[in-house]
Amino acid sequence: MRSKTFRHSFFILFSLLFSALPVFAQIQEPVKVSTTFVPTGEGSAEIRFALTIDKGWHVYSTNITDGPVAAAVTFETLEGAEAGELTFTDGEEHDEYDTMFGMNVRFFEQRVTFVQPLTLTSADYAVAGYFQYGACNDTNCLPPTNEEFSYNKKGSSSAVVQEYKGADISSRKNLWAIFFAGVLGGLIALVTPCVWPIIPMTVSFFLKRNKDKKRGRRDAYLYGASIVVIYVLLGLLITLIFGASALNALSTAAIPNLFFFLLLLVFGFSFLGAFELTLPSSWSTSVDGKAEKAGGLLGIFLMAFTLTLVSFSCTGPIIGFLLVEVGTTGNILGPTIGMLGFSLALALPFTLFAIFPAWLKSAPKSGGWMNTVKVVLAFVEIAFSLKFLSVADLAYGWGILGRTTFLCLWIVLALLLGCYLIGWIRFRHDDEVHHTSVTRFVLAVISFAFALYMVPGLWGAPCKAISAFAPPMSTQDFNLYDKTVHAQFADYDEALAAARAQGKPLMLDFSGYGCVNCRKMEQSVLSDDRVRAIIDSRYILVTLMVDDKTSLPAPLHVTENGRAVTLRTVGDKWSYLQRSRFGANAQPFYVLMDADEQLLASPRSYDEDIPAFLDWLRSGLK
Repeated sequence: MRSKTFRHSFFILFSLLFSALPVFAQIQEPVKVSTTFVPTGEGSAEIRFALTIDKGWHVYSTNITDGPVAAAVTFETLEGAEAGELTFTDGEEHDEYDTMFGMNVRFFEQRVTFVQPLTLTSADYAVAGYFQYGACNDTNCLPPTNEEFSYNKKGSSSAVVQEYKGADISSRKNLWAIFFAGVLGGLIALVTPCVWPIIPMTVSFFLKRNKDKKRGRRDAYLYGASIVVIYVLLGLLITLIFGASALNALSTAAIPNLFFFLLLLVFGFSFLGAFELTLPSSWSTSVDGKAEKAGGLLGIFLMAFTLTLVSFSCTGPIIGFLLVEVGTTGNILGPTIGMLGFSLALALPFTLFAIFPAWLKSAPKSGGWMNTVKVVLAFVEIAFSLKFLSVADLAYGWGILGRTTFLCLWIVLALLLGCYLIGWIRFRHDDEVHHTSVTRFVLAVISFAFALYMVPGLWGAPCKAISAFAPPMSTQDFNLYDKTVHAQFADYDEALAAARAQGKPLMLDFSGYGCVNCRKMEQSVLSDDRVRAIIDSRYILVTLMVDDKTSLPAPLHVTENGRAVTLRTVGDKWSYLQRSRFGANAQPFYVLMDADEQLLASPRSYDEDIPAFLDWLRSGLK
């Protein structure tokens, strides 16, 4: 009776939820808004409303008296400040006839940033209100949308520092990239000798130990879910141990980068067979014994935990590589998202083969091909370890791993990998008889081609495919390539003096030696002929490295957010300048200003859209 009642209640609940779906589907949110308060100079600030607009939708411009809802800011509190006229940037304004309204209307598509300038008339101020905009597509319009804001400062003369929210979109994209990197890592871990042979054994165990096939499949599902829980907990543990601020500092601090260099080097040589990384066998034996005694859900969870311990020699280097790469992005959610992707890919076959056991017969059999996977991974990990050594080398100015040396090492590694895949060299865990399959041959061709691709880089070619990992072009020993933008100054005060003397505006490039996206921007955007021509002829470019560990002649003592801060290195000085003057702490970050230190356009962060960057440079010149 209870069972029928439960099923009946469940059916009603499910029907109600299903019938509600059309209602939920009607909720439309085609516009995402990010609001930021940014100090722009002594006694001035801006409230920026960055809008990302879905395809097929548009948002209307300012000062439209009739027809659609115009973009506008309404202040409910305005104390110690005066508001200027709402303007816009970072978007192309269209002026077209609209049949719906029977008039010409001005609107934006894809993106736009509305800027509300403020003059701060007092050290203490309070501003609050809402930003209103209207959004339409070709068939309908949404009701006017209000985005509320509230900012204030009292009792402190220090600058208000807030994170630059213009990078929110790229941050979300970065999380997706981390997730898919985790999935890729999990798929690679699947085909290693420590994991692949275990899959058919585990699935068969669950299906055979229960006469009821449904229960056997359920246990396999729980086993896969337990794998996900274990690795996600590992990601959370990494976050809790290091914390948000520590993870953000990993990308530039020398000691962590040296540690990562050695760690990946050890992982790489373990995959080559120099030694085997294993956890104490007593751990897996103890957990396995408890799993047999426990039974039920706890027993299945302990069995999954046994898998993580037994397979550590193969999964450990992959997880370590993933966590190192994710950790240095500075994203607090990175380790957890990365482990979620990794565990989902790792747990997937246990579930699929439980649902479709016949697939096990057609699955590739264990063999020497799995050792090939390990060796390829070894070369990849050794190559990436050099990136972390390079970051420490650049930050402290040791000069041991410039771009030329880095490329030489990567070329040699690519050639050695190709030689291995073609069968010219072997390692001790390879089969005695070594056959070159079609797959190995194709991979060898790719490896040799990659080595040849990097060779022109020894003479200064940009090699854009690896620009995110190689040291900057300034460390090149010999450079015949003349299409790179070179900063005229590396010191803000010197650049400002030159701007005043020459009557040119400044372009500030807040960068970092360990900044991957900075290298991408340098090679894909700043080196573009059109961008380079404008910067070289019309601006004074100053690149400020926020991770430069060169000591200042004397420490600087400043006040930030009401607390005393000591600046000890050149990088500290430029990082503080970026935070206190422009309310940003991420790189790359680009600022256009005149010789009086007034902003000429809204700052930009990482975005490889060359036409948009050109429009930004031209808007600064206007």
